[in-house]
Amino acid sequence: VVIKMAVGKNKRISKGKKGGKKKATDAFAKKDWYDLKAPGFFSVRNVGKTLVTRTQGTKIASEGLKGRVFEVSLADLQKNEEDAFKKIRLRVEDVQGRNCLTNFYGMDFTTDKLRFLIRKWQSLIEAHVDVKTTDGYSLRMFCIAFTKKRQGQIKRTCYAQTGQIRSIRKKMVEIMAREASSCEVKELVAKLIPEAIGKDIEKACQGIFPITNVFVRKVKVLKTPKFDHAKLMEVHGDYTAEVGTKVERVLIEEAEEKEGPIVGMN
Repeated sequence: VVIKMAVGKNKRISKGKKGGKKKATDAFAKKDWYDLKAPGFFSVRNVGKTLVTRTQGTKIASEGLKGRVFEVSLADLQKNEEDAFKKIRLRVEDVQGRNCLTNFYGMDFTTDKLRFLIRKWQSLIEAHVDVKTTDGYSLRMFCIAFTKKRQGQIKRTCYAQTGQIRSIRKKMVEIMAREASSCEVKELVAKLIPEAIGKDIEKACQGIFPITNVFVRKVKVLKTPKFDHAKLMEVHGDYTAEVGTKVERVLIEEAEEKEGPIVGMN
């Protein structure tokens, strides 16, 4: 059987693949690196770097950076390995030159630390509270604590009664609300780093039931106040845009006098 095909009807034979080959371009060629600056209440100010596509038409690079959230270990920010289980969230608030100025945007514990704390034969007590700082930040704070054996106790378990747990939880909420609502965010971070709130709770609850490993395990930012540039600069303290060091230009005549004639110069 002979099949005849009309010439020019099957257009796909003459053409290549649909769409053709895309030109291979380096995506990174269109991007720029920006430095991340941590707020002044941390020891280390240079956190790292981030990428963003260069300004093109109406798409501005700095707008693509604002609002980015970065998770950094507190051990890196404070140069203290004992704080490695705390993760600090920093959000880019403003861009100046090639520097992204960040601000505190929350705190959390690493999963391995939380798993390590939970054990058998003890009660786990958790509480959370919504607070507003004096500078207008709405935060949700989560606290965790564990019961411990009394001095000289032989009994294997150390479970607290429901009434005692309720009393401890009430104290937790009370202390967290008092400490957070009476200060600004930077002062609150200064309390969170050495775990001052956890120590206060532990002391206050000793009369109800002995507790241990008391931590503010998480701080979540629910609402931030309207952006204030002056306030951000206050947080970043002595921040100045890094400019290259000035190099004095040496004239060729002076160089010739010192080192003799330069080879290749007329």
